[in-house]
This record gives sequence, C-alpha cells and structure tokens, in this order.
Amino acid sequence: MDVIWSEEAGPEAGPLVVLIHGSMDRSTGMLRLSRRLDTTFRVLRYDRRGYGKSAPGEGPHAGPFAMGAQVDDLMTLLAGRSAVLVGHSYGGNVALAAASRHPEQVAAVAVYETPLSWEPWWPGTTAGAAARATQGDAAEAAERFMRRLVGDAVWDGLPERTKATRRREGSAMVGELRDLQANRAWPAAEVRCPVILSYGERGAEHHRQGMQHVHGELPSSELVVLAGARHDAPMSHSEQFAATVVDAAAMAAGEPWAGAAISRRSARPEVER
Repeated sequence: MDVIWSEEAGPEAGPLVVLIHGSMDRSTGMLRLSRRLDTTFRVLRYDRRGYGKSAPGEGPHAGPFAMGAQVDDLMTLLAGRSAVLVGHSYGGNVALAAASRHPEQVAAVAVYETPLSWEPWWPGTTAGAAARATQGDAAEAAERFMRRLVGDAVWDGLPERTKATRRREGSAMVGELRDLQANRAWPAAEVRCPVILSYGERGAEHHRQGMQHVHGELPSSELVVLAGARHDAPMSHSEQFAATVVDAAAMAAGEPWAGAAISRRSARPEVER
C-alpha cells in the first residue's frame, strides 16, 4: 500500500481544510497559504502520489496515477472527516472528483486555474500538453516541464540532487496528465456542493476560459478573479487567495467553516499588493 505523506496544522478542533497541489509540485507549494489559514482552521497538506515525500526514495513511482487513485488517497487522509477542499491546478480536479464521488464528506470546493484537458478545445500548446505528448522518457518530460515553468537559468542553477528528484517525478506527471486528457475527471451533474472557481488576472487565457467554462457547467458556482495574480497565486498572493477564495468557500460551506472564516478575517493582515 502506498504511503502518502501529510501534515496537519492549526487547532485540533478547527474545521478541516485540505490543500491539494498541482502537477510537478508538492505540499510545500501550499505552505504559505496554510500559514494564512491555520490560525482558525485545521489545515491538511499532503504530497500527492509520486511527488515529494510520497515518492520512492530511488526510482519513479509505479502508479497508478488515474483520478480514482488520487481520490482514494485523499479519502484515506480524510479518515471519515468532512472538509473544504482547495485545489491548485491539477489539484482542483482531484477536489472536484472527490466532491462528485464522496459528497457526504465534501462541504465545499475551491479551485484555481484547473486544467480541463479532456475538452476538445483545450489547447495543445501548454506545458502539460507537451508533457503528455512526449515521445521520450518521463524524466525528460519532467525536465522540459520544469524548464518551461521556471526558466532555463533557474533550472540550470538547481543542485543536481534536486534535478534528479524532479526528473523521477516525471512518471507521476505524465501518468496523471495522460489520464486527465483521456478521461473526464468529474461529471458536473454530480458536483452538488458549493464551488468557488478562480483564476489570476495575469494568468493564461486558457485558464480564464477554463474557469468560465466550469462556471457555466455549475450554475450555482461563484467565479473569482485574483487581481495581479498568475498561476502561482497560492504562493505569490497567499493572503489574497485565502481571503477571496478559501474564505468564500468556507462561508458557502456553512458552519463550522463559516465561523472560522469570520474569526480569521477579523484578525487577518492587510491583503498583499
């Protein structure tokens, strides 16, 4: 059985919020956001299968990486508890899939710039599309993805050990993204909880279109635009993200999440500019 690394912070009696990272990321990418939330919420972060501390020490993870396995991992961590799920990029699909399959445990969902790779109109020029279409090995695909994400100079300056780790994560990336293209991750008709959809003002056009498309599929959802933000908003605009995306989902979920959001707002710092 796969061991999925996780960490919880915040008051033990606080209502649970789960932060779900995207492809070629790990729970540390959600750490700044977690610290904004864990004053009043119980916050769970975890490394999805094949990434970070949920990857084998040597060699790539064997999978499977299909959405069913992703949701099963999440439900194991919930251990019967109800939660508000917050998903960044690919993690948003995990959150929505969990809401469709386990509605009794998902009080609300918040997603940010979540890819809709199964849609025929989704562009084939994204970093994810390039990774899916790779004819080389997964390690090469991971390096190309990271170079596109952070730039050649940053990648070249990374320690060799870090580069090797990220290359090993290529199997998870390629596996999950190919599955996402081949299979719709969640049926809109089965997502019945409150949903907050969001994208960055400075993000890519296809992410804007994607979130607007989901808003049309889920008429009761709310659409939020983060001023000045790009795709890395949970890290770069963590307080704005907490205030306008996560708190909105908590308020929509009702008690006890709404009370924790109100308490957090009363003591929160100024929103980042």
